[in-house]
Amino acid sequence: MGLTANELVGHFGTPALQIREGTSLKLQFRGPRCVMDAYLYPSGSSGALKVTHVDTRLPSGGNMDQAACIFALRNKPI
Repeated sequence: MGLTANELVGHFGTPALQIREGTSLKLQFRGPRCVMDAYLYPSGSSGALKVTHVDTRLPSGGNMDQAACIFALRNKPI
């Protein structure tokens, strides 16, 4: 939460999907164990886009613990 798009890319690599809608941005990161969607909205007086919400799930669409997914994506094999 609170990260910029550049910070997300630094942690998780290039997003598999990037969607702009109005002033918001959705970045999707995928790994063999899970999928994470990060939603960025303008924040503060600068209007910089920052993560305000994150959804995580299994590749099949089932529920996935957010912390476990973030750990798996940060430590996926290159």
